[in-house]
Amino acid sequence: MDAKECGIELINSMLSVSRESLEKLGHYEALVRKWQPAQNLVAPKTLDEIWVRHIADSVQIYAAYPEARHWIDLGSGAGFPGLVTAILLDDMGEDYSVHMIESNGRKGAFLKTVARELGLNVAVHGDRIETVLKDWSDPVDAFSARALASLDKLCSFVHPYIGETCAGVFHKGRDFDRELREASVSWNIDLVQQVSRTDPDARIVILRRLSPKNA
Repeated sequence: MDAKECGIELINSMLSVSRESLEKLGHYEALVRKWQPAQNLVAPKTLDEIWVRHIADSVQIYAAYPEARHWIDLGSGAGFPGLVTAILLDDMGEDYSVHMIESNGRKGAFLKTVARELGLNVAVHGDRIETVLKDWSDPVDAFSARALASLDKLCSFVHPYIGETCAGVFHKGRDFDRELREASVSWNIDLVQQVSRTDPDARIVILRRLSPKNA
């Protein structure tokens, strides 16, 4: 079984994914490979394992919180997980939106190209996270982030929104326990951890309630 087949098998173990969604994921993969030489979208050593290391890894975000229809993806980079989430939501045929915040103009251009070619309901915001979220008024059910910042920093971005109707769904690595201890100094945190399906040392963290301790 090659790397793509392994990735698709892993995806199907998490979700029932249609042929159309797999085709769109394949189109996305092809665009990453096309843009990679000029943009260095992903670590070169991971490109041959893109279906496991990036695509299946990103599917975990949607699978962890599938009830969310309106997402904000922080520091979107090459679009993992935000574009993967949009592809999966698009297959539902329901109202959805994915807002992607990426201050790097070249990466923003890539995100817009993928969204346009795949017909996804994605908006790309080319500014700092703090600036984009300052006066946010559109619906948001969930935030996502992958390899972006410490848990403490993520909490500072999203704390006005997290609650009964909105969650944070974040990829965290092997240092998560330390990050949680550090963030707990400043924040009251209610979260659920799931072991990553692509890396047993990593976690998918679902942040359900959050408030500053000095409030």
